[in-house]
Amino acid sequence: MLRHRLVLASLIAVAFGTTVAFASTASRAPAAASDQQGRMWFGERKRVGDGVMCSWVRCDTDGKPLAIGVTLTAGVLSGLPDTMPTTEYALSLPPEAAATAFTHFAANWNPKGHIPEGVYDVPHFDFHFYVISPEVRARITATGDDLARVLKAPPPGCPPEGCITAPGAYEPHMGNHWVDGASPELHGNPFTATFVYGSYDGKLAFLEPMMTKAFLETKPSFNEALKLPARCPTHGYYPTRYSLSYDAARRRYTVALEGLTLR
Repeated sequence: MLRHRLVLASLIAVAFGTTVAFASTASRAPAAASDQQGRMWFGERKRVGDGVMCSWVRCDTDGKPLAIGVTLTAGVLSGLPDTMPTTEYALSLPPEAAATAFTHFAANWNPKGHIPEGVYDVPHFDFHFYVISPEVRARITATGDDLARVLKAPPPGCPPEGCITAPGAYEPHMGNHWVDGASPELHGNPFTATFVYGSYDGKLAFLEPMMTKAFLETKPSFNEALKLPARCPTHGYYPTRYSLSYDAARRRYTVALEGLTLR
């Protein structure tokens, strides 16, 4: 047990560029770190595979949120379960993220992928940034009377125009899934990374970058504009871009929702 604690503390120290006492076993990451882009506040950290995943929010000097995301050490891509079912890793957000539209985060590891067959049936991560509360999400069964709430169509423009769903594209404790009908993987190109919108009871439930393990292993970086919902269910800061970056020096990946704008 002591050896496990030493290894975990060392991983966190390397991953997030900060000093951590070896005796620490708290699930909260180091409180904050500052850089030229603002101050980053850390939320919950969790062991994933052979690495560590941690939530965070970046704010300006006035406390306005600029970006929200998760950082993963490279070890996250090894030691993962290789059989179904999907494994979920839920993380609470730091208190400083309260002004954003998001209540909590959950990554889902899909070792065999999921439907549609021939598109998303490859090993990948779903990075869910939830707008609905953990309590509401826990009640989503996608069966019986609740199935009607899962399938209830949101108003036009939410998800954004051009997004489509498919039969069976819903999951318990998530909701229904919508993807841009123009996404390359829906037109014969290999799936690498895409962006998904979730709904429940006719409202936006989550925003979800989705990325394959094989793509992450290439250590890519990108920053893309998002289609914005015409209607948002709650008042708060919503993203206008999403990004993936790899830090070779610290051997860590960062998945972020950026350009947060009050809506």
